[in-house]
Amino acid sequence: MSQKQLLSAEDLRIILFRLACQLKETHGDFSKTVLVGLQPRGVRLAKRLLHILQHHYKVADVKLSQLDITFFRDDFRRSDKVLNANVNNMEVGVENKRIVLIDDVLYTGRSIRAALTAIDSYGRPEEVQLLTLIDRRFSRHLPIQPDFCGRQVDAIQNELVVVCWQEEDNEDAVFLVNK
Repeated sequence: MSQKQLLSAEDLRIILFRLACQLKETHGDFSKTVLVGLQPRGVRLAKRLLHILQHHYKVADVKLSQLDITFFRDDFRRSDKVLNANVNNMEVGVENKRIVLIDDVLYTGRSIRAALTAIDSYGRPEEVQLLTLIDRRFSRHLPIQPDFCGRQVDAIQNELVVVCWQEEDNEDAVFLVNK
């Protein structure tokens, strides 16, 4: 298996600050906004953005939730493998709120479709936006596009985009890996 580094730790830091700045410009004081990290990997991205918003842009009251989409996926019954759900922490209501779904890699769009279905279980948001660190733009199965995107990547079917986080993987980086 070969791999190519797409983003270094410094590249990732710059992108995260840009994404946080775009969120601040769009959502102001975040009084009607809820950041929703998709389990498992979108939560790490959401927490990083939350930290930047609070400590560098001085936004005091940003609400963060964690959404597990395991049982909302259209393929969850098609596997012989037993699926384990992640923590679902939706303590903030979504009714009439501006929701920002956050995930690390946008690939086929099926995870986002599942997230939209899952969000409906908690109420009717005023608006839903999508933020992704990496957009694999030529791999979509559904007509879903990010509102905020860190980097677009052209990857073929036998390549994986792997996002590494210091807290979990001992480094901040993004790699393109051949299967």
